[in-house]
Amino acid sequence: MLEKTFYKQLLKRSFSVPVKVVFWDDSSVVFGKGEPQVTITFNEKLPIRAVTQNASIALGEAYMDKKIEITGTGDRPIQTIINDAYQQAGSFMRDSKLRRFLPKQSHGEQESQTDIQSHYDVGNNFYKLWLDDTLTYSCAYFTNGNTDDLYAAQVAKVHHILQKLNPQPGKTLLDIGCGWGTLMLTAAKEYNLKVTGVTLSEEQYNLVQKRILDEGLSDVAEVKLVDYRELGDRQWDYITSVGMFEHVGEENLGLYFKDVARYLKDDGVALIHGITRQQGGAYNGWINKYIFPGGYIPGLTEIINHIVNADLQVTDVEMLRRHYQRTLEIWDTNFNAHREEIQADKGRRFTRMWDLYLQACAASFESGNIDVVQYLITKGASGTGLPMTRGYMLTDK
Repeated sequence: MLEKTFYKQLLKRSFSVPVKVVFWDDSSVVFGKGEPQVTITFNEKLPIRAVTQNASIALGEAYMDKKIEITGTGDRPIQTIINDAYQQAGSFMRDSKLRRFLPKQSHGEQESQTDIQSHYDVGNNFYKLWLDDTLTYSCAYFTNGNTDDLYAAQVAKVHHILQKLNPQPGKTLLDIGCGWGTLMLTAAKEYNLKVTGVTLSEEQYNLVQKRILDEGLSDVAEVKLVDYRELGDRQWDYITSVGMFEHVGEENLGLYFKDVARYLKDDGVALIHGITRQQGGAYNGWINKYIFPGGYIPGLTEIINHIVNADLQVTDVEMLRRHYQRTLEIWDTNFNAHREEIQADKGRRFTRMWDLYLQACAASFESGNIDVVQYLITKGASGTGLPMTRGYMLTDK
């Protein structure tokens, strides 16, 4: 009885959309008015202590283990209720008392390598199932009617980033956290830049190295399996880094931007693209434990302060929140189209975990809890060497 009363009070404050909750004894309650859009079924009692210690970990694990089921009328019922919960002032998604006891964070070079490999070395074949053919695992950029064409949107994102640099042929570019290489190799092939990519993922490194050899780019492109902090005294004209600073840790953000400044030539230009919270930095216990060990989402002003403290200057800032929401929704659709195959290979718990992750992240962007931001920064006076207006960024490629 105590557990049921606790969950009724917890969930009553968390939803405005009509939600039906079915408890372990088959009793039920409906929150909100109208026909329920989502049903939450507790197959087992969950210890109150676990939820009060950290709701995201306790409820996330319960979903992974089928102690909770979430069903609904739409394609993404998890996204529906998490988006709604983020917007309710008293909900478990926003109650700081329910987000305590985070896993210990450490971001030395060995820890960083272990963290990155635990996520990105799940296997290239896994990511190929639900990413597009560019194998780009970051926010796409949807323009001019390509709303549902993920490949076109990822190609557009790469060009949007590179065009912001106003790159000049023959100059050099460093891509910190190069992923599977689409951005750096596009820069080499279509912008005539000499490019270097760095990653800590062996799976990514092997695929990028193969692409360089297969495409005959060895004279203009190289990839290194190395920590970005260990690049010596080399400098580049341009730096890109997409979806990287979320991995370095709160305590290392200042050093990350100082390394960007160290590797950037005088009057060089960098485009840093990453997830940011306008409301301030935050951790998520479940995502840190199961998806991105060591992850930290920094605040908007926090990032700006680190840029300025590294003697860099901000030239342009662009928010792409809605683009990442749409990207994640397409990823989740693709993921579920291959759900049986993934489950046969990785197991039910893993499959439920990733579906929850994709839908929860889409909800977090949809609600405005997190954003994704492109920071165009320069080493030297802001905008020196760049066109006077932003029109050059929008030229179709």
